[in-house]
Amino acid sequence: MNPIKNKKNLEATIDDIRNFAYSYLEKYSPSKQQLKTYLFKKLIKINQKKTSKKEIFDLIDTVVLSLVDQNLLNDKYYSDAKSKSFLRRGYSLNKIRYNLIKKGIDEEYIKGSISKIKENESDPDFFSAIRICKKRRIGPNREESNRSLFYKKDISILARSGFSYEVSKRVLDIPKDEFLKFCKML
Repeated sequence: MNPIKNKKNLEATIDDIRNFAYSYLEKYSPSKQQLKTYLFKKLIKINQKKTSKKEIFDLIDTVVLSLVDQNLLNDKYYSDAKSKSFLRRGYSLNKIRYNLIKKGIDEEYIKGSISKIKENESDPDFFSAIRICKKRRIGPNREESNRSLFYKKDISILARSGFSYEVSKRVLDIPKDEFLKFCKML
């Protein structure tokens, strides 16, 4: 089962993987999947064709499990922190979910993070759409004479940001003075 025949080489390889992981954890706060991908790329560069990919993944998995046991890696915490950060940036709940899936987070952690956001925020998609309109200077942020000309463009920008048609329409139909009140609340 050991990928490397010599026990000294195996221990040295695991120590190298652990050192790479520690240095990466010092700089970034990754998910388990991101750390595995980084370590795999790093080891492929160093050990070109010396060992099989499956054996490398087995070694990486042992190191990652030890980091999880030491509480240096925690996908639940990562999911909560990233979802709050994405919400502050103006991401919709759909876009938050998609980005967390891309990062390799478990579905149960994603559902937990999204439910926490829904509990703490009143209509998070609406206020995120307001942030996008403010940042991109679209919708109610445009001059009144141009709003009807750019309506389709603005609604497509919000749709690409992950907002539903109802939320997009609701935000784009807000009068400018009411929009400014919402912006002050953010």
